[in-house]
Amino acid sequence: MGTDLHELLRSLRVWDPEVTELPPFDPAAAPAEPLALFTSWFAEAVAAGEREPHTMTLSTADEDGLPDARIVMLHGADEHGWSFATHATSRKGRQLDARPFAALTFYWPALGRQVRLRGPVSVAPAAEARADLHARSTGALAAALTGHQSETLPSLETLATASSAAWDEAGSNPAAESSTWTLYRLRPDEVEFFQGDARRRHVRMAYRRGEGGWSLGLLWP
Repeated sequence: MGTDLHELLRSLRVWDPEVTELPPFDPAAAPAEPLALFTSWFAEAVAAGEREPHTMTLSTADEDGLPDARIVMLHGADEHGWSFATHATSRKGRQLDARPFAALTFYWPALGRQVRLRGPVSVAPAAEARADLHARSTGALAAALTGHQSETLPSLETLATASSAAWDEAGSNPAAESSTWTLYRLRPDEVEFFQGDARRRHVRMAYRRGEGGWSLGLLWP
């Protein structure tokens, strides 16, 4: 007999107290800007044992306005924005070229927390993209050198051949460059922090950027 998806779904719990701690969140004590709170929550996710707290969902739209989403890695966050990288020729790279706006979503179930951002996306200087690429692992460089992201793949053998060549190049030349590798920055206009509550009295606090700086407000869960 096959697996019954609905039975599996009914067997699962959200925020099992054996593995999840739902800390209190007082919006009145929140800092004036979202980056400081994000940094604090990120550190707490790491301390709580979140397996991959730096992964996030990147949502974009194509030329027709159709949505797309995928998991990518956060490469940094500062006053210039939240950064991630990909090939400019990939599907997401082409979408960002056509519509330079995106949304990011972080989910840290160990603490019942989400962080959501959206805003315009810009391309970082090429020198910064190169520095970012060469600060990463040999495997990351090999993946970038393999290229062809989002293009049709004729076979897994084709991938194996291209990947092996890229690994050889990355190993022998750590300074190798990828002409399409691009570092992007999302400068958020909105940042929402969500703290789950066992009684479903979830706290949602949103920062919104205005001419005079950031304003804070609460949202119904």
